[in-house]
Amino acid sequence: MASSALLPLLLSSFLFALANAATFTVTNKCSYTIWAAASPGGGRQLNSGETWNLDIPAGTVGARIWGRTGCSFDGNGNGRCDTGDCGKLECSGYGSPPNTLAEYALNQFGNMDFYDISLVDGFNHY
Repeated sequence: MASSALLPLLLSSFLFALANAATFTVTNKCSYTIWAAASPGGGRQLNSGETWNLDIPAGTVGARIWGRTGCSFDGNGNGRCDTGDCGKLECSGYGSPPNTLAEYALNQFGNMDFYDISLVDGFNHY
């Protein structure tokens, strides 16, 4: 079953700092646990209602934030997810489809920031 509930998770708010960097606040508004991931940024488990703040430096390009579902990890943070899998709790690269993406680039042309929600890699489901 497809769920649009992950979209609010991906970009619940943007807070831009004076140095043209950004803080992305990821909040799990689902009724179940998800595992948020970011490149750059890593990843973490978010139980329902929990929040993760990502401080991203100015000039960051090709960056993504996505939600993962159906994950299981060992004590070393290795494992797999049904959606958005990267093989670890803290991702060092992009996740595997399917996953709904928030993509962004900071302080680019004309010092502007760019972001979008993408389904190029499919969409998450629970």
